[in-house]
Amino acid sequence: MNLVRTAMLLALMTALFMGVGYLIGGTGGMMIAFVIAAGMNLFSYWNADKMVLRMHHAVEVDERTAPEFYRIVAGLAANAELPMPKVYVIDNPQPNAFATGRNPDNAAVAATTGLLHALSNEEVAAVMAHELAHVQHRDTLTMTITATLAGAISMLGNFAFFFGGNRNNNGGLGIIGVLLAMIVAPLAAMMVQMAISRTREYSADRRGAEICGNPMWLASALRKIAMGAKRGVNEDAERNPATAHMFIINPLNGQNMDNLFSTHPATENRIAALQKMAPEFSASARQAPASEGPWSDNAWSDNGATGPASGPWGRDGGSGGRRGPWS
Repeated sequence: MNLVRTAMLLALMTALFMGVGYLIGGTGGMMIAFVIAAGMNLFSYWNADKMVLRMHHAVEVDERTAPEFYRIVAGLAANAELPMPKVYVIDNPQPNAFATGRNPDNAAVAATTGLLHALSNEEVAAVMAHELAHVQHRDTLTMTITATLAGAISMLGNFAFFFGGNRNNNGGLGIIGVLLAMIVAPLAAMMVQMAISRTREYSADRRGAEICGNPMWLASALRKIAMGAKRGVNEDAERNPATAHMFIINPLNGQNMDNLFSTHPATENRIAALQKMAPEFSASARQAPASEGPWSDNAWSDNGATGPASGPWGRDGGSGGRRGPWS
């Protein structure tokens, strides 16, 4: 079903791209748009994940450069019976995270330094479990390709504004088509993003809670991330709004309502759904011993030491020292 949904999504986004091309340049513009869309579909399948990571200046880390964060992801991937994804850190004060990749064998997860500093060990584990749930559900291919094509459609609308108005398109709709391309196409692309994101977030929340073992950890993390997203501005996300639906919480300021124009369900609704899940978990799952999870204190430090200086970015992260290769 995921393959069918992805194929349908690609077809719809291609149709939108062709429609904008027709409005700008008539039949000829539509054919050019089709060729461009076909090329972008192929390119996006293989390279969209790398493009998104570059857009957000993500830096790959490993067990040497971010040992504790890397071990958390490794332990969760083992819990979910997934291949180990590539792990990235984004130097950004806004707490957030996302996953990308065309399949579980070629997946990547990324977290901001703001998230790694603001959340507890258990909350970081819950957030990364949510992202691994997207990988396991094979949402990442659809979400990543949608980000690429939606961004391209918006750019095509901007192209229409600057160049389409000066043309006398016999086959198109002239200035009316340009205006429609500017307004309708980006809105339609955003509607597609909303359709695929909102329902999948609930599903990833549930599976993420199962992977990490406690839905309340994720509920607490969502509350902190939502508050942090309101206070801080993610400049990379503001420059690339078509990627907003990939994050666990919408990184764009002023879009926290659960309405038609939100890429995410309301955080309060997600937290309520997680709270309803809590009774389904056994007492051992709700309060697992520290030694049983990769996010425990023993697994986080090399010598069993704990304290404020410890964090998922490495032993120096909380002490004002060197944070890693992204600093």
